[in-house]
Amino acid sequence: MAFLGFGQSADIDIVLDGTQTRPLAEIKTEDGKKEKHFLYYDGESVSGKVNVSLRKAGSRLEHQGVKIELIGLIELYYDRGNHHEFTSISKELARPGDLIQNTSFPFEFHNVEKPYESYTGANVRLRYFLRVTIVRRLTDTIKELELAVHTLSSYPDINSSIKMEVGIEDCLHIEFEYNKSKYHLKDVIVGKIYFLLEIILWRKGEKVRKPVMAVRQSPTVERPSLPSSTPASRQSPPVDEEGDIGTESGDNGQIPFNPDQDVNPLPLPNPIQPKENKDMASNGSKDDQ
Repeated sequence: MAFLGFGQSADIDIVLDGTQTRPLAEIKTEDGKKEKHFLYYDGESVSGKVNVSLRKAGSRLEHQGVKIELIGLIELYYDRGNHHEFTSISKELARPGDLIQNTSFPFEFHNVEKPYESYTGANVRLRYFLRVTIVRRLTDTIKELELAVHTLSSYPDINSSIKMEVGIEDCLHIEFEYNKSKYHLKDVIVGKIYFLLEIILWRKGEKVRKPVMAVRQSPTVERPSLPSSTPASRQSPPVDEEGDIGTESGDNGQIPFNPDQDVNPLPLPNPIQPKENKDMASNGSKDDQ
């Protein structure tokens, strides 16, 4: 796929000057692991060489230019799309052309200003790195190398303590005192807390809220038992005082209730005749007389 312009057809290696005597510093990665990188200080030059090696001997690498950048970047883990580059220096190593053999390109960034130290936190990361880019027609070939940066600054002659008072008026006053006003990233913060005023009233109360909807209570007056089978038409099964059903009281005690047994139905009320019919009946009797 390299001859079509896809994939990498060359390897890039960045070699720094003075690595035999340069100290190493540990930098925490995003996943919590620690890696060692070469240490640089503010105002120190960064120099070395870039080695470009062709993967296939005798091949040709067509490019639109080779450049190297020294970048200082602040990354927010929750906003990966937006980065803040506070330092960015670029140098061109080769003009557009063809590479037909392995080539080395020297570089040097003279007295680079590095205002901040390398830092990796829970939500943000500040890092310095070298980036070499071989610009190609379709896909670029990129190689990066991390750098560790420490800033050497003189300690202030006066580093007085800090006092701060917070609280609620006439209730709670708290005073914080710190042993100094400026700290290093690896310093330990030592301080004291003073309670100047503490008047807190503890109150116990009960709050009742009336519901908007009315609550209806429907108590059960009686819970009679019904037979398992459907009674016949116009049949009245007996129910005792305790709500038990299925027995009928007689002279000789309890008699089992038989659903097939004929039981005298309850008397039905006499229908009420309409008033007009009564008047018509009375008039008819008078006529007969």
